[in-house]
Amino acid sequence: MKNRVILLQSDRLGTGDEELGEALLENFFTILKQEEEKPVAIFCLNRGVFTLTAKSVISLQLKALEKSGVSILACKTCIDYYGLQDQMTVGELSSMKHFIELANQYEVLTL
Repeated sequence: MKNRVILLQSDRLGTGDEELGEALLENFFTILKQEEEKPVAIFCLNRGVFTLTAKSVISLQLKALEKSGVSILACKTCIDYYGLQDQMTVGELSSMKHFIELANQYEVLTL
């Protein structure tokens, strides 16, 4: 994952059953936080911003990744759209411009 940015578009991984998708995404980030090489950043947009709230068990994995030096970024437009400004427990607000700058520097893995 070194020299990569993860673009997180949803609060679950894959399509189909919601509960399974949430479990798969939690498993992905649980494994990722244990890896030696971590991504530079995780940029959350659309429903991916829900993973940054206490309502998502994935927020715990993201907090651990943030503590290990991974930038956790939230699309401000998406946070505003869903009204999550006061519910974020991890990460910082960012912009599409910042994501484009990251995408110009690093390989992007889209989830």
